[in-house]
Amino acid sequence: MIEILNQQRRYDIDTNRLQHLLEKLIHTYRIPDPEVTLALVNDKPMTDLNRRFMDKDAPTDVLSFPIRDKGPDGKYYLGDIIISVPYAARQSRSRGHALQQELEFLVIHGLLHLQSFEHSKGLEEEEDKIRARWLKESHEL
Repeated sequence: MIEILNQQRRYDIDTNRLQHLLEKLIHTYRIPDPEVTLALVNDKPMTDLNRRFMDKDAPTDVLSFPIRDKGPDGKYYLGDIIISVPYAARQSRSRGHALQQELEFLVIHGLLHLQSFEHSKGLEEEEDKIRARWLKESHEL
């Protein structure tokens, strides 16, 4: 099951597209019926998480918290992806594309981290492949 928690209200986000993207990624990586949570937050909660878990006193664009284990209920918990929407909005403006596209890229990045991809160990290459495929597919929708 995919759960999307939109905890911010300032930006209009197509959560159905994010849901579809997560479903496609789960299918691509053959993850059997995972539990995944995507939380869309503001800068303050992201700063709190970044300080607590990464020892950085500032917001960031995306954090992933892998679990990758079966819970007592027998479900497979892949993990959580947290995205700061205001941070993503600033980032999208500086990169010259829409906020929705930036959020989709961050979902891809976060899911790859949940799948054990790491920076300098194949993450960027895999991310480029998935982004290109998603952009092509999303233009065909």
